[in-house]
Amino acid sequence: MTILIAMDKFKGSLTATQAGEAVARGLHPLQCDICPIADGGEGTCEAIVTATGGHWQEVEITDAIGRPALARYGLCPNGDAVMEMSAASGLAQVSDQPLTPHLASTFGTGVMIRDAIGQGARRIIIGIGGSATNDGGIGMAQALGYRFLDARGNEVTRLPDDFEQVVKIERGTLPLPEILVACDVDNPLLGERGATRVYGAQKGVTDMPFFEARLTQLADLVQRDLGTDHRSEPGAGAAGGLGYGLMSFCNARLVSGFDLIAEVTELEARMAGATLVVTGEGRVDSQTLFGKGPAGVADMARKHGLPVIAVAGAVEDSEAVRSRFDEAYAVKPASMPLAEAMRRGAELIEETVVRHADRFRELAAPRPA
Repeated sequence: MTILIAMDKFKGSLTATQAGEAVARGLHPLQCDICPIADGGEGTCEAIVTATGGHWQEVEITDAIGRPALARYGLCPNGDAVMEMSAASGLAQVSDQPLTPHLASTFGTGVMIRDAIGQGARRIIIGIGGSATNDGGIGMAQALGYRFLDARGNEVTRLPDDFEQVVKIERGTLPLPEILVACDVDNPLLGERGATRVYGAQKGVTDMPFFEARLTQLADLVQRDLGTDHRSEPGAGAAGGLGYGLMSFCNARLVSGFDLIAEVTELEARMAGATLVVTGEGRVDSQTLFGKGPAGVADMARKHGLPVIAVAGAVEDSEAVRSRFDEAYAVKPASMPLAEAMRRGAELIEETVVRHADRFRELAAPRPA
């Protein structure tokens, strides 16, 4: 028997790989295949690089407010580059400073993409959660060689702050590989469900009309000068409009985060050799069932007729959750403070798996043909 362990991260406690390794220790000496997964958000890069045996590449960038910094992304053996925009233009990197959304730029993300192209990446996979920006990808485009011109034909360099001066966009000449964007939100660029009005406040946006007007101006110029109009497409509003920017400036394709991870890690092929699947994340609840990694794993396991067990920090006691998994185990004792449980996450996972080892073995036993 082989048990496929496809864990997502336990946010703030364990990476997907660490969670999977804790499950495997609890199942020793049973044969396990650890395949960390993600859903396109934080942890996507780690999951893919680990699952494919890739390595990390560091690059000098500027963060969302223009400070020199280092970002890392993954290079996989098959030629894919895997990155998260949050590594260069994320909110966490600028949390030590007052939020300045009119200055916040995705330029560093563009530098990271440019570096991957220089490394010979045949395809770029990018997750776009956790951004500090609301620039529609203006900074990224500038880093990739697009020129933003004022009425006199001079290049406007202080972007996105001076974008109101821009009257023309000229294409970049840098050859771009295929770019896939892991994105599980469906917001358009503009309007009540758009980048500014839904996500702007968390990035410090207070003048909603100004930022909405800036993105509208961007979309109008792109439509006129580049001949594309992605403003209404699902996901265009993701990451402060970076979803729109990647489609418009890089001809990128937005795809389901989990589906992309599953493809790159060959998750379905690995299920073919398994008799049981184990998945989980920090909390398994009704939100998990709508497009998050463990739900995708469970659905794929069902398709192959495999039993599936969820191991999570906490598990919602609901029919919806119970119907998705053969078993669902919470590792956090009810009386234990959350901070302690997060600190002891790996230990609690291992202990929980050992405690229920007989059920794991029962479900993993090969079934008659």
